[in-house]
Amino acid sequence: MILNSTYTEKNHKQIIADLVGKPYSFFEAIKLKGIGSKRMIVSEVSPNLRVLMNKVTDVNYANIELRRGGIIVYINKGLQNFSWIIPFYQLVIYRTNGMSIHAQGKFIHFKNNKTFKENKHFFSKLLDLKVAYDVQHNLYPI
Repeated sequence: MILNSTYTEKNHKQIIADLVGKPYSFFEAIKLKGIGSKRMIVSEVSPNLRVLMNKVTDVNYANIELRRGGIIVYINKGLQNFSWIIPFYQLVIYRTNGMSIHAQGKFIHFKNNKTFKENKHFFSKLLDLKVAYDVQHNLYPI
């Protein structure tokens, strides 16, 4: 689900909490050593996400926030912000030349450059949380 989060709306908070859970508390975020990625350069998106990208040759940026039951990908388009909410059970991550996130028939590919390399620790934490979620909910029984 993609929400226009440029302006805060009361029902968006509840929709996000229902899909991916409430945000981590301050102390939980410190214990996890951060719950947000640094901004990354978007190199490619699926055709149904192209409307969220800048039309001109500007660089497109996105960042990711961890939640208890999934992630939120924040995409910036000019002065607008969009939130792509992805529950863990729909999340698929591919390590190609960079990193690619797939869910709900959409994908976003992050460019392999300095900003991506700064998020290496974040992506390993994301994969660990996804595996823990899958094991806890018996999505992939061992």
